[in-house]
Amino acid sequence: MREALQSAMRYMFQEQKLHRIGANYRPKNVRSGPLLATPGFTIEGFAKDYLFINNVWRDPVLTSRTHAAFQVEWRAAPVPHNIQSRSTSGLKF
Repeated sequence: MREALQSAMRYMFQEQKLHRIGANYRPKNVRSGPLLATPGFTIEGFAKDYLFINNVWRDPVLTSRTHAAFQVEWRAAPVPHNIQSRSTSGLKF
């Protein structure tokens, strides 16, 4: 799982040039917290009544990490062809 997280972070920060990545987990999952803390994700809080699992509302832990080397000029980078805006029912995505 650690390798998958590192690969996803590398892709999102280096290829997609994102400034921030968010990751959420259920508090009962005791392995997720340390997994996310190792590469620098920090806890932001809880999302009250966010997930409905087994007929009960759950409050996941919200975490995030920002890209330390983010460059403002990256904002003008072209959007990859596979996520271009498209119209569905008159809405732009």
